[in-house]
Amino acid sequence: MTATRIGLLATVVVFAAGWLVAAALLWRTSVPSGVDVGGLDASRFFSAHELARAARYQRLLDVVWLLSIVAKLAVLAILARRGPRLARSIGLGRVGTGVIVGSVVATTVWAVGLPFELAARWWAARHDLAPGVPAAWLPAQLSSLAADAVAALAAVSLVLWLAGRLGERWWLVGVPLAGLFSAASLFLFGFAAELGTHAPRRAALRADIPRLERIENVDGTPVRVNDVGDVTPANAVTNGFGPSANVVLWSTLLDGRFTRGEIRVVVAHELGHVAHRHVLKTVGWTALVALPLAWLLTLAARLRGGIADPGALPFVLLVLAVVGLLSAPLANAVSRRYEAEADWSALQATRDPAAARKLFVDVARTSLQQPNPPTWDYLWLKDHPTIAQRIAMIDAWASCSSQRRC
Repeated sequence: MTATRIGLLATVVVFAAGWLVAAALLWRTSVPSGVDVGGLDASRFFSAHELARAARYQRLLDVVWLLSIVAKLAVLAILARRGPRLARSIGLGRVGTGVIVGSVVATTVWAVGLPFELAARWWAARHDLAPGVPAAWLPAQLSSLAADAVAALAAVSLVLWLAGRLGERWWLVGVPLAGLFSAASLFLFGFAAELGTHAPRRAALRADIPRLERIENVDGTPVRVNDVGDVTPANAVTNGFGPSANVVLWSTLLDGRFTRGEIRVVVAHELGHVAHRHVLKTVGWTALVALPLAWLLTLAARLRGGIADPGALPFVLLVLAVVGLLSAPLANAVSRRYEAEADWSALQATRDPAAARKLFVDVARTSLQQPNPPTWDYLWLKDHPTIAQRIAMIDAWASCSSQRRC
């Protein structure tokens, strides 16, 4: 018995050490450790009226988000209490019952969240940051629910099937499969994201892209344009990895509000994501998080009959939602580090701090972003550095560049 316990303890220690080493490697970025992105006075770049307007806009969105979280957790708690009785009344076997229970949970949570999404959409439309609520909005939400539900129910079916055969060791197979699925999904989405897009039409932009790609060592990465309408904030996204990697610019970035220099900074930022393999690193974080999460959910399921019991599913999903809420600050911190690295790469590639500074000031004004949001908002809702942090990084880069230290 003592030898068994020692062996188990040694296994846990080795696993924990390996986990921490992998997390440390994924946490590392190319941004110099001494870069200070705090303490910027936002009033240097924004008027009191602009700061107050952005704060008012964000305040209602924060309230809507908070009420949505409370409502969803409440309905999950109710379903968790009724889950065992619901499962017993279905009687379609472990997997079949799990699919029905999962469908009920997914549909109920979606329905509860719908009014809050509608309120946020209305508030954005009122500030000309989104289209109004067209007749096709609800059918589009139903289509999104269907797509998400298929993926979620496939995961539920797999977990219940594995748990029925492997018991609480289901994660030995389930977690590697989850990692493979995550990688495959992100890889294939890279190809899908190019559908419906087109090549840049501006000659200047077509000339800038290859030069930036050469500087960042990502030659041949497709850069496309997606027509998103007239009342959507400017944005750009990086998709896929390896052969499927690409950058998609939203058409609102090219509608005349942003200069050529600003657009260059955006393209260089997105190519920085490709150069530093941020999408692939996201797969690594998924694998790291999946292991302790699967263990925690398995332990929690014991309170409701075990992970193989479909009646425990609502309770497990409640625990998952709570863990997701509590771990959101860490997930956002990882995302902000990668976004900061892409910002640094853009500065290194363009060497145009004036254009970068103007870009973030214009982004804040056109999207009503708070340059310095409240701390709780920053921790739980912001997966990018704040506008103030990004401008402070530009100032830091300009300072060290003038001294030829970066």
